[in-house]
Amino acid sequence: MNEVKGHIMRSSMLYKTGVEYGDYTMNHVLGCAHGCKYPCYAFLQKKRFRQVVSYEAWIEPYLVSNTLELLRSEIPLLKAKIKSVQLCFTTDPFMYGYNEIEKMSLAAIKLLNEAGIKCTVLTKGLLPAELAECSEENEYGITLISLDESYHERIEPGAAPYRERLAALERLHDAGCKTWVSVEPYPTPNLIEQDLTAILEAVAFADKIIFGRTNYSKDISAYRDHRQFFHEQAKFVVAFCEERDIAYHIKKGTMLPDKELGGEI
Repeated sequence: MNEVKGHIMRSSMLYKTGVEYGDYTMNHVLGCAHGCKYPCYAFLQKKRFRQVVSYEAWIEPYLVSNTLELLRSEIPLLKAKIKSVQLCFTTDPFMYGYNEIEKMSLAAIKLLNEAGIKCTVLTKGLLPAELAECSEENEYGITLISLDESYHERIEPGAAPYRERLAALERLHDAGCKTWVSVEPYPTPNLIEQDLTAILEAVAFADKIIFGRTNYSKDISAYRDHRQFFHEQAKFVVAFCEERDIAYHIKKGTMLPDKELGGEI
């Protein structure tokens, strides 16, 4: 097990997110040890606002030590406004190999659930089996953009292996939990040649699939037909999910407008 770099204090925890499929969120860790090499929105944001100074600093996570105290004070004030709370948008609640972060995340979820608030979780780590004991309304997700472990080691060096992520998610699914998969940021063929069908088949047990393109990357821009590529892949995800009665969401900017394809969608 790894140890967090240290502890920090914050003055607030719950806030309304502007993400298209989100409601409220909480980020009880600063930094992320997964160290993703594709452009990470969370890292870019924190660096822009000078909360971290470098990639090396980013991958040394700090835990917000007063997380539960803040939740206890904020939940009564915001409970009526909250539809759900997502863990997390700028960090990972189940950072691979960090037991202290896992314990805090579980405690936060239980506290929110006790107040009747649904939680949505997304991780590149391992979803613990204890989540099956939490609210039946909760939704548990993983990010999975490939099945190639060598690509994982190159692009998400500190995250859990793909096969372990899938196994943890499927255990929760088999226990009756609501599960979902984020296939984002999906890479173009100049980064890795792969079959999207195999990925979708591997996660077809999940209740929902979210698909999105890679953004902010020179490597993606260098792929001549990247916009058409993402559009076609998104169309395939839609067809796959509709055929199997799986809920889905295609992120904004992944598909081309109708006018650019002569009316196709």
